Amino acid sequence: MKILVAPDSFKGSLKALEVAQAIENGLLRANPQFEIEKLPMADGGEGTVESLVAATAGQIIRKMVTGPLGEPIEAFMGILADGGTAVIEMAAASGLPLIPEEKRNPLKTTTYGTGELIREGLDRGCRKFIIGIGGSATNDCGIGMAQALGVRFIAENGREVGYGGQELQRIQRIDCTGLDGRVRQSIFRAACDVDNPLYGERGAAYIYGPQKGATSEMVQELDQGLRHMAQIIRRDLNVVVDNLPGAGAAGGLGAGLVAFLQAELMAGIEIVLNTLRIEEKIQDIDLVITGEGMIDSQTVFGKTPIGVAQIAKKYAIPVIGVAGSLGDGFEEVYAHGVDAVFSIIDSPISLEKAMDHGAVLLERLGENIGRVFNLVIGS
Repeated sequence: MKILVAPDSFKGSLKALEVAQAIENGLLRANPQFEIEKLPMADGGEGTVESLVAATAGQIIRKMVTGPLGEPIEAFMGILADGGTAVIEMAAASGLPLIPEEKRNPLKTTTYGTGELIREGLDRGCRKFIIGIGGSATNDCGIGMAQALGVRFIAENGREVGYGGQELQRIQRIDCTGLDGRVRQSIFRAACDVDNPLYGERGAAYIYGPQKGATSEMVQELDQGLRHMAQIIRRDLNVVVDNLPGAGAAGGLGAGLVAFLQAELMAGIEIVLNTLRIEEKIQDIDLVITGEGMIDSQTVFGKTPIGVAQIAKKYAIPVIGVAGSLGDGFEEVYAHGVDAVFSIIDSPISLEKAMDHGAVLLERLGENIGRVFNLVIGS
C-alpha cells in the first residue's frame, strides 16, 4: 500500500517535515510494509521556504539585509534543488515580528531587505522566484524592494526619496533605467491569499495599517500615498494596479511586485502544488494523509488540506485530514475532497501540553490510521 503524507506545519509546534515524519513513524509501527512518501507542504505563508526546501532537497541561504526599520538583520531564503528557483518569505526581511511593538510605524518601515533577498537570488543564478507576501511590517507599496533592485523614485526636487510609506506622496517620477537587467530575464510569482485592493476602505492602509502601528491619522496619510502611487505607476509604467485584487497585500507590495517586477499574483497553495508537481506524485498512491494545526471552516479557503485533497480526488484517492484540533465548521471540508478528519487529541489535555507533545500524539494517530487500513487491506 502506497501512502502519500503531505501535511502543512502545525504552527507553533511542528514544522511540516516533522509532522510528516511523525505520521510516517506511526504508520510504519502499524505496518512496516507500507510504502510511504513524505511531501511537506505549505500554503504560501510562514514555513513555505522550509517546506519547499525540504521537499526538494534544496538549501537555506542566510544573508544580512536591511531590516524594516533600516537596521541590519539576518534573513533567510531558499533555493530549490533545481538551482534556479528561489523561495522568499518577505516576512523574513520585512516582517512585523522583527519590530518591537513600541517601534512599529508603517510610515517608516521599508521592504528594502526583501529586494536584497531577490538580488541575492539573482546573484546565485536563480531566474524563477516564489515570494510569499504575508506578515509584513510595511506599507510602502514595494518601493523599498524596487530601490534595492535599482529603481529610482524621484521627488519634486529631483532627488531620490527615502524609505517608508511616508515617502509615497513625495514621488513625482519613477525611473526604471537602473533596474537590474536580470529581473527582466526572470519569472516572479507572488503567493497572495487576500483580495484587498491597493487603497480605499478595504485597502492596505485601512485594513492592515493599524496592526502595524498606524494611528488613524497615519492610515489616512498612507492611503493617500497609495492612491498617489497608483497614479504614478499608471502614468510612468503603463500598469494599472488600482483595483487589482491582492494589490493591497503586504502594505501594497502586491502592487509593487506587479508594477516593478511584472509578477503574477497567485494563491499560495496553487504555487506550492505546482512547484512540487504533486499531481505527478499522486497518481499511483492508495491513500493521502494531509493536515494542518487546526481544521475548521476556514480550511476550505485555500489551505493546504483542501489543495491536496482536490488533486487526490481527480484520481479517486481517499484523503484523511489530521489536525491539532478541529474547530467550528470543520465538517465543511467533507464537501471539498477530504473523506475523514481526526484530531491528535486523545484525552483531556492543555493546549501547551498538546503543542509540546505534538510529535508523540501524531505518531499515535498515524498508528491508529494504519491499523484501520490494515483491516481494509487484510493485513
